Formats: sequence, structure tokens, C-alpha cells
Amino acid sequence: MTDPLLVVDGANVVGSVPDGWWRDRAAAAERLRDSLVRVSTEGVSPLPGPLEVVLVVEGRAKHVESVPGVHVVAAEASGDDKIVALVAEAAPRPCTVVTADRELKDRVRALGAHTLGPKSVR
Repeated sequence: MTDPLLVVDGANVVGSVPDGWWRDRAAAAERLRDSLVRVSTEGVSPLPGPLEVVLVVEGRAKHVESVPGVHVVAAEASGDDKIVALVAEAAPRPCTVVTADRELKDRVRALGAHTLGPKSVR
């Protein structure tokens, strides 16, 4: 059986905490990526692990590389559009998207995905 998919809106989650991320967006995305390794094995409430974790990055963070446990996908254009495409490709597999973006939440819920807020992985 395939593990449930957890897609993380990197820009949205990084931007949810005013910790100086704007000074170095790539480093902020790398810190998030590294913190998600634990999520891939342990899960996140209410999703038990293991999970397949995909971190979607864009802009200045698009060169961040994958690590064991977290697959990093660089959006060529809109990060939101890339996330919607990943959710659509995953169907009917269980999928959850981590974001605070209301429009993105509506778009992925229309495809059958669940959503969680940024605090769930921070």
C-alpha cells in the first residue's frame, strides 16, 4: 500500500512565522525541509506516519534539493498551480495539503484533498 501524501506549500508555511525568512528564502525553505523529515516518519496530527512528504518551493527557493524523507518540487510558475496538479495526479490516493491560503484550500478540497494549517508542521 502507498503511504498517504502530504503536500506542503513551502512559501506559505515559511511565511507564516516572522523569523527573518525574507533575508534568505532558500535557507528558510531548507530549514522547513529538514524539519519535515521527522513528519515523514512520525506523521502529523491527525495523520499517523509514515507519510510521503512533498515540499513545493518557488522563486528564490527553487534550487532547494530533496533529502531522504522529503521530496522537494520546484514550481516553474505558480506554486499553488503546482500543488493543485500534484493533488490531481495523486487521486484517489489520500492527500493532505498544508497551507493557510484560502483559495488554494478550496481548490484542493474540490479535488478530494484534506487541508491543515502551517502550525501543524511548525
